[in-house]
Amino acid sequence: MAILVHRYDRPDRFVAGTVGQPGERTFFLQAREGNRITSVVVEKQQVSVLAEHMERVLDEVVRRSGGDVAVPPPVTRAGDNSPLDAPITEEFRVGTMTIAWDPTIDRVVVELFSNVDSDEESETDAEQAAAADTAEEVEISADEVIVVKITAAYARDFVARAQALVAAGRPPCPFCLQPIDAEGHICPRANGYRRPLF
Repeated sequence: MAILVHRYDRPDRFVAGTVGQPGERTFFLQAREGNRITSVVVEKQQVSVLAEHMERVLDEVVRRSGGDVAVPPPVTRAGDNSPLDAPITEEFRVGTMTIAWDPTIDRVVVELFSNVDSDEESETDAEQAAAADTAEEVEISADEVIVVKITAAYARDFVARAQALVAAGRPPCPFCLQPIDAEGHICPRANGYRRPLF
C-alpha cells in the first residue's frame, strides 16, 4: 500500500500549538512552506517528548562534532510565539515519531507517522520489533507521514516554544500532581475528602 508523504525540506515554519482552553486543549504540530500547510494532531505528552529528544539530538551533535557543526546554545524563550496558521485542518493523528540528525545537510529530520488502528498486534510482531537491532530500520505501518527538515537554530526555537506550551496548561496539584480543573479538584491522596472553604 502506498503511503502519502507530506514533505517539508525547507519549511518557513514548524511549530507546536494548541486550540482550546487549558484542560480542553487540542495539540497540533504544524508545518508551512509557501502556501502549503499541514497540521497534525498530537498528544501533550508527544509534544513534550519530541522537544526533549530534539534537545538531546542537538546536544549530541555538539558533543560528537566537538563544536564544528553550527548548533546554537539552548534558548529559554521562543522567537515565534504567533498562533497557528489558519486554516487548521487535521490531516491525521500522530502515532509514531522519529527524529534524527542528517549530517549531509546539517538539519534535524522529524518524521510523524499517522496512527494506524489495529485490532490486535500479533505476539510475533512484538517479539520481532523487540529483537530488532537498533542499527536496522524497523518497518512502521502508516497511511500518511509528514517529514520536516529544520536547521539547528530553528530546532532550538521549536524546543523553547514546545516546552512553554506544555508548561502553560493547568497547574498540578501539589499532593497528587494531577492537573487541577477550573471547577475544582478532588485529590485522590485526600481520599476524595474536600474541606469547606469557609
